[in-house]
Amino acid sequence: MSLCVLDEDKFHLCCQLLLQLSEQLGDGWSWEGGQEGYLRKNALRSVVIDSSSVWDYEGGGADTSCPSRSEQQEGEQEQAAVDDMEDEDDGVCVASAGSSQLLQYEYHILHSCSYSTPVLYFRACTQEGRSLSLEEVWSSVHPNYRLRLQNSPLNTITLQEHPLLGQPFFMLHPCRTEEFMRPVLQAAQDQHRTVNYVLSWLSVVGPVVGLDVPLKYSTLLHPAAPPGSTEPG
Repeated sequence: MSLCVLDEDKFHLCCQLLLQLSEQLGDGWSWEGGQEGYLRKNALRSVVIDSSSVWDYEGGGADTSCPSRSEQQEGEQEQAAVDDMEDEDDGVCVASAGSSQLLQYEYHILHSCSYSTPVLYFRACTQEGRSLSLEEVWSSVHPNYRLRLQNSPLNTITLQEHPLLGQPFFMLHPCRTEEFMRPVLQAAQDQHRTVNYVLSWLSVVGPVVGLDVPLKYSTLLHPAAPPGSTEPG
């Protein structure tokens, strides 16, 4: 079996561990939908909609349905606008056109049987309840990521029907997941380290749409060894 294959059983085990860590950190993740369900997190984000870089995508104007007010209040977290990115030119790439808005995001993590990987679905709306279009979602992506993705948008953020809810959601397409996860998993195997596939994957894809993974997850997953002890393996 391929190193990068994540079957449904392993997916659920990874999600259970992520939920345990999230509860310790108060990070707001929950499990929805029973056995065949998904991970869910709501978050408030202050973002800049850069109107100067809204591109013309076919079908991009379709709206998604935002969560109700009661759903918004569940697990909401205040997050800073445009968090620091993993790019050395971070201080240079700043969206100059557009204004900062407080938006409600709902993130879902599902398992893809076709790709044998996790998939990130999400939707976003204003505090007044207006859903963001695909163009607006693209323009809210931090410039450092947007510059890398704009040449192949159909391989990244697309508008799809949620496989369990039957509602329109934005999706980070999983076609390249194996490509960036293989070296991560191979390195962990070579070093005899355990790795949570879902957590490692989320730390890579989440920041593209403003979903950062706190470093404390890694601390809880791999606690520092006490003085005088040695790691197994």
